[in-house]
Amino acid sequence: MLDTRISRRAALLGAGAVAAWVSSPARALFQAAARLPVPAFIDGLVAQMTLTEKAGQLTIMPAAWAGGVAVALNPAGNGPGFEQQLEEVRQMQLAGVFNGNGAEMARRMQNVAMKESRLKIPLLFAADVIHGHRTIFPVPVGEAASFEPDLAERTARMASYEAAAAGIDWTFAPMVDIARDQRWGRTMEGAGEDVHLGNLMAAARVRGFQGRNLKAADAMMACAKHFAAYGAAEAGLDYNSVDISERTLREVYLPPFKSALDEGVMTFMASFNELSGVPATGNEWLMRGILRGEWGFEGFVVSDYTGDMEMIDHGFAKDSREAAKLAFLAGVDMSMTSGFYRKHLPELVEAGEVPVARVDESVRKVLAIKAALGLFDDPFRRIDVKREKARSRTRPAQALSREAGRKSIVLLKNEGDLLPLPKSGKKIAIIGPFASGKHDLNGPWVVYGANDYAVDLAEGVRAAVSDKNNVTVTAGSGVDEAIPGGIDAAVAAARAADVILLAIGENEAMSGEAQSRTEIVVPEAQQALAEAVAAVGKPVVVVLKNGRALALQGAVANASAVLVTWFLGTESGNATADILFGDYSPSARLPCSFPRSPGQQPYYYAHKSTGRPNPSDDKLEPYKAHYRGIPNSALYPFGHGLTYGKVDYSGLKVAPALAWDGALTVTATIANRGTRAVEEVVQLYIRDRTASITRPVRELKAFRKLRLAPGASETVTFKLDRSLLLFIGRDNKPTVEPGTFDVWIAPSAEAAGLHAQFELTA
Repeated sequence: MLDTRISRRAALLGAGAVAAWVSSPARALFQAAARLPVPAFIDGLVAQMTLTEKAGQLTIMPAAWAGGVAVALNPAGNGPGFEQQLEEVRQMQLAGVFNGNGAEMARRMQNVAMKESRLKIPLLFAADVIHGHRTIFPVPVGEAASFEPDLAERTARMASYEAAAAGIDWTFAPMVDIARDQRWGRTMEGAGEDVHLGNLMAAARVRGFQGRNLKAADAMMACAKHFAAYGAAEAGLDYNSVDISERTLREVYLPPFKSALDEGVMTFMASFNELSGVPATGNEWLMRGILRGEWGFEGFVVSDYTGDMEMIDHGFAKDSREAAKLAFLAGVDMSMTSGFYRKHLPELVEAGEVPVARVDESVRKVLAIKAALGLFDDPFRRIDVKREKARSRTRPAQALSREAGRKSIVLLKNEGDLLPLPKSGKKIAIIGPFASGKHDLNGPWVVYGANDYAVDLAEGVRAAVSDKNNVTVTAGSGVDEAIPGGIDAAVAAARAADVILLAIGENEAMSGEAQSRTEIVVPEAQQALAEAVAAVGKPVVVVLKNGRALALQGAVANASAVLVTWFLGTESGNATADILFGDYSPSARLPCSFPRSPGQQPYYYAHKSTGRPNPSDDKLEPYKAHYRGIPNSALYPFGHGLTYGKVDYSGLKVAPALAWDGALTVTATIANRGTRAVEEVVQLYIRDRTASITRPVRELKAFRKLRLAPGASETVTFKLDRSLLLFIGRDNKPTVEPGTFDVWIAPSAEAAGLHAQFELTA
């Protein structure tokens, strides 16, 4: 039976979260918009609007005049031409558009809204600014590898600085879905498999996008997506069904959304997936029960691209009219792309099936947020063609991209200290489909950046070495296909070199939305190239390009050194060279576990032990929990990553008991025994040994990133109280119980590290 004090504690924690939200700058700004300006003019504005105009304020559509890859994302044939869309603006049929073609397009549309529409309500301009606008930063999962929330905040701030100058008020980011199945292509868009790291990155990105003042001309409104549990899609198949317990939902998939909300995020996006039989877009329990009821969210919810339409194919709505009704009554305030709201809401209200008060409530939210963004004060505050150009790809932005790139690179292995390479005296052969060329540098989900402006690997390496003539480049194979004579050319290049940089992995089309993979391995043609090159017998450094964790095999897994470089963006080649040649020691750690085999998916470190755990990886025992022939562990676990130093952990000190209302310190000494400066990510994990709900084998609760000079050491201190031991109990509410807990200070989720136990006493 649970102690009654637990419920009180849970209530206090809930109150604390609400207090933190209420005191945040963005929350204060929203309250100013809702409680001061709204009574003065927004209620009066709503009262003047027709039902058709109200439905227009609850509709956002792809821009007819799109730019960059937005044309492919939103094909022109799927919607109106620009002149027709301007007419929709005149008739007040749009709240705004997304993924448009910059400041000039926004200026022309806003002019029509402010001069030719009946009520002169400013438009809202949105875009998918996922990991950069013109200057591109590492894909979010790569940036999460930095274990530096401050870095994610700074890159989001820079993205906002660029994008806001192009007239963009609102970004459909951050994606905060936890991804525990690496077959899922959208792994690249989030922070990986861990809840604690996901929480921190979600909050950091909201802070970065929104800044201190949403009315500022360099601020963008953020959007937490996809609500909820999109990352739990069955078999890692994009758009697939999700059927998980409420406990798992609350313990794993909801916390990053709550973290974003507590940081002041003002919009949420409904997810594509169904959740236990109910599509998220029509899920009143999610939108009104949890988001608004339990969490007190006051902003608005937007559907994903045709999310309301897709409820028809889900078999949840019989037609577009019913889909609009179900989505709206569930709590989705704004419809994206389908046009269902502007088509059906007026009729639904007139038929008495949707209360007009609910429509007015949603319109007020949209208008209040437009006011919070400063659009009623100055509809053109973010629209400036000259400023757009001046803020694009500035030197500070490029420097930040390079910094973020090198801080995202994970060194998986480094046998014989092959890395770093010397800048002179070695002949280097760069081999592979990603050795050179203006392609596959930025990564997926880039609407406005161009690979033409990015630095490839060969450029970065040649800029770093003393003699460019010592660097050769050979493709060897395509991404998915062999090249006639390619392997022979690669082998010849390898024989002539002292060291080989094998640039292989995924291209941009293999990761991202709708890019689930059944075999998360290096493609066959590239694997054959790797085997042939390795057979030459020269030292091989694998420079892996990827948007998810991969199962490394054969010559790739056996290479002397392996770098995970993700998709690093604009400064990709320079950032990689910074690490290869030792200008910086690698400091990133894996945000997702690299499995031993694709068949292990979904694999994540915070799994349960089962009733038959295998005692160790050293010996596979029969009738224990493991696949045939491989242990139930990762090839490279969450949190793993090497440096160019020799880092030593020692001197763990933990008190034997944690009082119910007390605190406990955990300390250890971290030393750099090497000759190079390093950055070490010191990680603290716990395990609840016995509980009324079975607990994971480890859970990350805190980490610190240390900078250690050669020979230096530092004592790291973590403080634990019982709030860090909470879990979702049998009643689906936060709880904690007295008992025995393991604690580790370790360099990864599966490393032995330093281990002790303590008792939580009642």
